[in-house]
Amino acid sequence: MTLLPDLPQNAPLLDLLRQQGVPQERGAYVHEGWELHTHPDLVERLEDLAPQWPVLATFGVPVLAGKGIAAVVAWSMGMLLVRLRLPEAPAEPLEPAEPCPPLTDPGQGWYSLCPWQRELPSAESKRLLSLLIQHALSYAASLSEDDSIDWQGRPVLAPGERRGKAKGRRPSRD
Repeated sequence: MTLLPDLPQNAPLLDLLRQQGVPQERGAYVHEGWELHTHPDLVERLEDLAPQWPVLATFGVPVLAGKGIAAVVAWSMGMLLVRLRLPEAPAEPLEPAEPCPPLTDPGQGWYSLCPWQRELPSAESKRLLSLLIQHALSYAASLSEDDSIDWQGRPVLAPGERRGKAKGRRPSRD
């Protein structure tokens, strides 16, 4: 089971998710051992908006994280929570969703958005939300003090190391 790491930067979100988390092994709405608190269509939408990112099942709520720091949360039936650097806020054409206190309280850095953006054409909605999610992931990664992993959570290689190449071998010249 993949959970969001228990880090100080994640504490307010984890506190909120723990309160509503229900362990569950079987059923139609189970997500990695927890009762799913997000509509399956919204889980699919999150995966579509950030296809390269692993979704962390955190107390039954899908979360995207940069360097283990929560950046995006898919909540309920129609809410994406995104974490942005203060005083930034989502761009004007993006439709907000209902607030999610205490995360979306002023000064917390979390913003609630509609994941479907009904007023925008589908392609434009997807483009703007995908860009905002990438921005949120980059910002979340900047909050980490862990230099042993990159912003996507992959181990950082020491200088001179390469992936997939044996030491002492020269690349072939075809």
